[in-house]
Amino acid sequence: MSKTPVGEIRPSQLLWTYGPGALIDLPNLSVVTMGTDRWERDRCQPIQEARLLANVRSVLGPQVESLRMPPLGGRDVVDPFSPAALIGVPVKPFPRWLRCVKCGLLSPFDAGLFKLKENRYRPELTRFVHEGCRGSNNNQRARDADAVPARFLMACRAGHLDDFPWHWFVHGGPSDCRGTLRFFESGASLQTENLWVKCDTCGASKNMAQAFGQAGRDNLPACRGRHPHIDRLDDDCPEDPRAILLGATNGWFPVTLSVLAIPQTGSPLMQLVGDGWTFFEDVSSADEVGFVVKTLKKTAQLPGLEQFTNEQIWAAIELRRNGRADIGPSDLKEPEWQVLTADDPPTDYLHFMSKKVRVPKGFEATITRVLLLERLREVNALLGFTRVESPDEGSGDDAAPRAPLGRSVPDWVPATQVHGEGIFIRFDTESLKAWADEDAVKEVDARLRVGHRGWRQKRNLDPREGYPGVRYVMLHTLAHMLVRELALECGYNAASIRERIYAEVDGAKDQAGFLIYTAAADSDGTLGGLVELGKPENLGRLLCQALDRAHVCASDPLCSEHDPSKDQSLHGAACHACSFVSETSCERGNQHLDRALVIPTLENPNAAFFRGR
Repeated sequence: MSKTPVGEIRPSQLLWTYGPGALIDLPNLSVVTMGTDRWERDRCQPIQEARLLANVRSVLGPQVESLRMPPLGGRDVVDPFSPAALIGVPVKPFPRWLRCVKCGLLSPFDAGLFKLKENRYRPELTRFVHEGCRGSNNNQRARDADAVPARFLMACRAGHLDDFPWHWFVHGGPSDCRGTLRFFESGASLQTENLWVKCDTCGASKNMAQAFGQAGRDNLPACRGRHPHIDRLDDDCPEDPRAILLGATNGWFPVTLSVLAIPQTGSPLMQLVGDGWTFFEDVSSADEVGFVVKTLKKTAQLPGLEQFTNEQIWAAIELRRNGRADIGPSDLKEPEWQVLTADDPPTDYLHFMSKKVRVPKGFEATITRVLLLERLREVNALLGFTRVESPDEGSGDDAAPRAPLGRSVPDWVPATQVHGEGIFIRFDTESLKAWADEDAVKEVDARLRVGHRGWRQKRNLDPREGYPGVRYVMLHTLAHMLVRELALECGYNAASIRERIYAEVDGAKDQAGFLIYTAAADSDGTLGGLVELGKPENLGRLLCQALDRAHVCASDPLCSEHDPSKDQSLHGAACHACSFVSETSCERGNQHLDRALVIPTLENPNAAFFRGR
């Protein structure tokens, strides 16, 4: 495979935006990220997080050995032909079909009509050209013209992605005609009705409006089951393909797992040994410990281990080996809840530093704890991806089938770690139980349940599964209100602030709280602006402002009157003007929200948890 640099992206984007199977729309090219089996594993630095690895294994299988960061290339490489300049993630051009911007010629790049012009000194200028183009009427002076990717693709819910079937579409089905195709515009706007494709040989033509909706289902062939990132065709795909645009947001959705790095042992040293157990499990003496620690220090792994002596580390290894089994898969949030609500939460761990503060004045009856997390680490792992429909995050199942990251069963998965700070707020469970028993709350809960069932039935999912409960909806909505308020004052934009809701009530669990945090991909994390606003005098003011601002929405009365049971949606009185945040910030993609459960609204003044404000 040719190694031609074509551009650069941030490492974190390989997990959230441009992972395996995703299209990267570069200035002159469109490429697909290849599967993880084509990545250079040795250049992918491992991340130690035993709890996340155990849960990844429960999903993908016990053969998964490690979590690894994407390969990082140097930004200051002078020689573009050196091996260091070729460190990166493999991609290939996709879609295969290109269009000449001068004459409209439409053809695959490997048919010989287009040529790749690479530029190693300016990779972003690498492009395809139509050599000797003479214009649409073939009467202009021959000169090279840029060729750009064809903007129409085919995708299905099973995660398949394919070139648009241009010949089939133009000729209305299978045809012996193999004439060259041309793409042209017939109007002033770029609506699909004004975009046409025509065959030069037989004269057949069709506008692109017939590729969408019911006309598209009639004019397009069945799905071929193509996975371009692993060069594979699946047999007998049952899903109906649909035409999508290059760069469409429904072209790739990541399926991820994330955990907070929390202390699970009795001391910082035991925690470090547990995090790096893959390095220590075969160590047989204190002398060998020194070699392992030296290697870890050179590769910048397990920071903080160098402050302990070899004898101390060896004693911790023996203690773990003799007294504790490996961490197994578990509920991702329950261990975090136990640490966040402990009587004496940890204050001196490398990746977890907390500080208890007073509850804001006026909220003593509803809030029982505020914990400032001055340092935290979040680790995320990529399990696969979906197309067309996003995964039903956090509900225990997938709304769409998960496509694989590679051709074979993975023995490692891409992961990232970010460092930051946060505010944890715990609510009084007795107050929440009394509130949930009120008739007005039960009515709202019933409408949300009907909307949830209808939403899942439309997607052929079990309608009895996935509803998080009225407590979750209330806490989720309040967290969004506070995120919007914090973004106005803390210095971070709203897309940089994330949430983690703890509202599980099944069995013996009785969670009621949320964590709002911000994190950055560098080693130091963030700068304390969020923690400062968690102090009692600031948090109380911000909560009051958030509740006051949410009383009336700019979209009222339409927003407050929205009934999820009628349109089979997953939210009640909530919209972009009052409760929605960036989808990357929300753990549920702006689903399961209802402002009426937090504060009185114009339509429903009796179901609010904060009714007296």
